[in-house]
Amino acid sequence: YLNKKPAGKTDFYEYAFDGGLKLNVPSDWNSQLPELKYYEGTVWYAKHFDAPKEQNGRLFIYFAAVSYRCKVYLNGKEIAAHEGGFTPFQVEVTGLVKDTDNFLALEVNNTRTADAIPAKSFDWWNYGGITRDVMLISTPKVFIQDYFIQLDKHRSNQINAQVKVSDSQANVAVTVEIPELNIKQKLLTDQQGIARASIANVKHLQRWSPENPRRYNVRVSAAADAVDEMIGFRNLAVKGTRVYLNDKPIFLKSISFHEEIPQRKGRAFSEADATMLLSEAMALGCNMIRLAHYPQNEYTVRTAEKMGFLLWEETPIWQGIDFENQETKKKAGNMIKEMVMRDKNRCALSFWGMANETKPSAARNEFLSYLIKCTKEIDSTRLITAAFDLVRFDRSKQRFVMDDPFIKEIDVVAINKYMGWYHPWPVTPDKAIWEVATDKPLIISEFGAEALYGKTGDADVASSWSEDYQAQLYKDNLEMFKNIPNLTGISPWVLFDFRSPFRFHPTYQEGWNRKGLVSDQGFRKKAWYIIADYYKNIK
Repeated sequence: YLNKKPAGKTDFYEYAFDGGLKLNVPSDWNSQLPELKYYEGTVWYAKHFDAPKEQNGRLFIYFAAVSYRCKVYLNGKEIAAHEGGFTPFQVEVTGLVKDTDNFLALEVNNTRTADAIPAKSFDWWNYGGITRDVMLISTPKVFIQDYFIQLDKHRSNQINAQVKVSDSQANVAVTVEIPELNIKQKLLTDQQGIARASIANVKHLQRWSPENPRRYNVRVSAAADAVDEMIGFRNLAVKGTRVYLNDKPIFLKSISFHEEIPQRKGRAFSEADATMLLSEAMALGCNMIRLAHYPQNEYTVRTAEKMGFLLWEETPIWQGIDFENQETKKKAGNMIKEMVMRDKNRCALSFWGMANETKPSAARNEFLSYLIKCTKEIDSTRLITAAFDLVRFDRSKQRFVMDDPFIKEIDVVAINKYMGWYHPWPVTPDKAIWEVATDKPLIISEFGAEALYGKTGDADVASSWSEDYQAQLYKDNLEMFKNIPNLTGISPWVLFDFRSPFRFHPTYQEGWNRKGLVSDQGFRKKAWYIIADYYKNIK
């Protein structure tokens, strides 16, 4: 990171950035060179840049995501460190930069560890690198540090606004404007640098929905700074066993996908990538996306909102987490705060997910309760959920049941259940009655089976890995779903085949999880059409 060069006749260094490997940024390193396909370890990045100084201004370097941990060095000094491969961070460099030839170096490491999030074993590719945008941000001396503008949780004609200016400056004049709604609210910051307002009796507001993803231009200004933003407004609530959007019950027609473009075997990182993934979900007939299993690129979140998708976003608390480790708990809290801070103004964001497939224990319960607390300290308006995989068939009751006390802590219960794949049918699908979280809305958040595109075979033989078996399994699960009285949505696993080095079958997998409704080459399997028809006809 010092980037030393030989100064005398006896000096030499066994490294150099000049003339070395060039990697695209943003991107992962695994997809750029065959030698790095499976690489887990450290890669050093470096870049020279100019930064002309501005009078009374400030400079920040913003990283949208670096996977998984990194240290940042500027002109030979460490200026930042971050852990977490899917959330943003920034560091102020005012006074640290030169007008010309600054040297920025990043030490990036994606090694799996037991105390990390996700931990040592997870069912997706461990992409390393500077996987999202890097920006040099210029601001005035006093700038808008944060804002949270949304429709009141319970009122359809009241907009709540909170604006924070940098360095907790008091008595700063702040203006919130929504021209199309004839709103121009002037505020003053308090001793914490925060200005608040509740704008009641808003006239002619069109609420955002999948059918009408209406957004408004919102302008926030303070001192010499201003932010223009597109924000939608909607009401979201749970009433009994149903989820209500804008005072009407909604059935959640969801799908999951990884932040990956399977055709190029690499991380999705651009707006074009987001559009490709979301367009296939739109064609399927979805009104919601579960962004599994981590906060995905901001391009995906913003494009989804523009297209009219509700969103479920979660941090990678995915199996195998060391819930006893207090440092891991602290990391998890930081990650979920970074996720909520980034996306709290996105009206599409409907569910904050706390975990996926965790086993009950006192430590687990305390850990997840802490995550809920961290979330609600920033945003108490969204619905809290978590995905469980502990539903079992009770033969004495002839019912599917689940024993996990933590479901009392969340608004919507989500269940991953691979009937017909990892679990044989205990009864025929039409007799598979559910009695799970009967007083809450329930989402089937994962179900499905693997199939190799183009493979035909017996529809009742799992080991055929055939589209025929996958299609029949989907039909059987849809039949079973009729017997879940509190069902409020489904989210098949998964939209696209995705890369996973833990999938070993030499003929049918070869490092791919084949549960996709769409193949790694973009071809739709038979099950895709079954779900598309179901979503078209269900209300």
